[in-house]
Amino acid sequence: MRISTMIRLLPALLGAAVLVAAPAAQNKDIPGEATRLLKELNVSPGGTVADIGAGGGEMTVELARQIGPTGRVYSTDINPKTVESLKALVAKERLANVIVVQGDAERTNLPDACCDGAFARYVYHHFGKPAPMNASIRRALKAGGRFAVMDAAPKAAPHGGVAPEKRSGGDTHGVASEDVIAELTAAGFVDVAVTPDWPGGLFLVRATSPRSADGTGRGTGRR
Repeated sequence: MRISTMIRLLPALLGAAVLVAAPAAQNKDIPGEATRLLKELNVSPGGTVADIGAGGGEMTVELARQIGPTGRVYSTDINPKTVESLKALVAKERLANVIVVQGDAERTNLPDACCDGAFARYVYHHFGKPAPMNASIRRALKAGGRFAVMDAAPKAAPHGGVAPEKRSGGDTHGVASEDVIAELTAAGFVDVAVTPDWPGGLFLVRATSPRSADGTGRGTGRR
């Protein structure tokens, strides 16, 4: 491409770059967000947390450092190549307290009652079938364990009503907190609440796995 042509196209190219870099979840303070997340999940050093849909692994790495060598992080993803990249990252960072797990679109593949807390950061809107996935996440939590969803509402329907299969792209890309609350409640979680202002332009919905078999009781997770 000629230099003169590149100069004329530069504004458009920069605009495209902004569109790529601008989506929600672009938070530079990962350590600060991880600290705040652990408080929301009520997980202290030595606890166990699951990063559902870990992607590049930045939260996995930071959480592994903050919960310490006696804690544990399960890092999951459904993309086999991403799973291999996560394994390489864990090896590079020498994180003996991280277990990488190949996930599935409808289940976590985590052991039952293995986690004090779990979260999905800008991932929940990719759950094409949230009911079985939420049931699987609840099984992976200990009684009273917490699940946090950090996500962003779509431009076309900021207050909900978008079917799960339409949340992955276009003007309906994202998920409204109202839909997350309804789906987690339907899955049997209790104490479901939203924090509207979360780092990266996201909201956070926090829910608790009930402590009793009949689904009652207000769980707070363990410290």
